[in-house]
Amino acid sequence: MRILAVNWQDDQHPQAGGAEIHLFEILERLAKRGNEVTLLCCGWPGAAQRQLHRGVDIHRTGSRSSFALHAPRYFRRELSRTPFDVILDDINKVPLCTPLWTGSTPVVALVPHLFGTTAFSELPAPLAAIVWLSERPLPIIYRHSLFHAISRSTADDLVSRGVRRDRISVIYPGIDSGRYTPDAERRSPTPLFAYLGRLKRYKGIDLILRAFAGMAVPGARLEIAGTGDFRPALERLALSLDLTDRVSFLGFVTEEQKLDLLRRAWSLVFTSPKEGWGITNLEAQACATPVIASDSPGLRESLQPGVSGLLVPHGNLQALSGALDSLAAAPETVSAMGLRGREFSRTFSWDRTAMETERHLSSAISLAAGGGHK
Repeated sequence: MRILAVNWQDDQHPQAGGAEIHLFEILERLAKRGNEVTLLCCGWPGAAQRQLHRGVDIHRTGSRSSFALHAPRYFRRELSRTPFDVILDDINKVPLCTPLWTGSTPVVALVPHLFGTTAFSELPAPLAAIVWLSERPLPIIYRHSLFHAISRSTADDLVSRGVRRDRISVIYPGIDSGRYTPDAERRSPTPLFAYLGRLKRYKGIDLILRAFAGMAVPGARLEIAGTGDFRPALERLALSLDLTDRVSFLGFVTEEQKLDLLRRAWSLVFTSPKEGWGITNLEAQACATPVIASDSPGLRESLQPGVSGLLVPHGNLQALSGALDSLAAAPETVSAMGLRGREFSRTFSWDRTAMETERHLSSAISLAAGGGHK
C-alpha cells in the first residue's frame, strides 16, 4: 500500500509526546512490512523539510501554529500527484479535516482521544472553545471514513458524537515489553509513589499531592517526573501542604531515568479525568509496578482493577489516599500485583498493533473500491 499519514508533529519534534510515539511505532512497522509510507507534518526552526526517518518519508511544512493552513497547500503542490491508496489522519489535536482537501482517497481517522469539555480545564476559554467547536463537525466531515480508536472509551465517545459504531475499530497501542522489564533489586526499600508525564492542569496531578498529604501511613515519598507549565503551581501546592521534604520534582527524565523510576516505585499514580489510553500505565506494569489510577475513560482499560492495580473514583481524595495507604502498608501486595501486571502488559505488542492497523487500512481501501465510503 501507498500510505499517507497526516499528523501535526513527527516523533522528532521538540514537543512530541505520546501521540507521536504511538504513530511512529505503527508507521515504522508498516514500512518494514513493505508498505510505502509518507508523513505530512509540521516543522520547527532548523528542521529539514524532507527526511527519511525510520523508513518513513517525512514532509514538513509550516509550524505548530500554522500547519493547518499550510498542509492542504503543500499536499496540493507536492503530494497530490502521488497515487496514495489510503490516508491515515491522526486526530490528536485540532482535527485537520483531511477529507476536505485530499480528494477521493479513502481516509482512516486515528483517534487517541477527543478533548470535549476537558479543554476548558487547561486552555483559556477562547482557545478551549475553538478546540471544542473544531471537534463538533467530526461525524459530518469524516462521514465516509473509517475510524481507528485506541480504546473502547474513545470508541464510545465517537459514537456519542454521532459516528456509526460499525465504522469504528478499536486497536490498542502496544508496548516494548523487552525494554520495560522488572528489576526487583531496584525497588525502593520504603514506599515510593511516582507520577510520570506532562505537568499540565488537566492531568489532575494536584489530586495526587492532596491525597498524598492525607495518607495515614508515614514515611512514603512521591517523585513527579515531567515538564510543563503547571509545575510552579504544583510546587506551591506542595509547599502549602508541607510536603517539600517528601515530594521531589525531577523535571525532564531520560528514557533510562524513566525506566529506573518505574522500577523503583511501589506504584505509578495517574489521575487524569480523561485519556485515550494509558501507555505509561502499561509501561509501569511491564516493570512489575502496580498502578493507581482514576476510574476515567481510557485509564480504566489500561490496567486490571484489583489485579494489577487500583481504580479510584476521579476526584475522590479520600479514596485516593486510601489506595496509596493500602499499597504503602503491604509490600507483598505490591509484589503480587506487579507480577500480574507484568503478565497483563505482555498481551500488548506494537507488532500486533501494526498488523491490525494494516488490515484496517486495507479494509478502508476495499470499502472505498466497492462504493462503501459513499
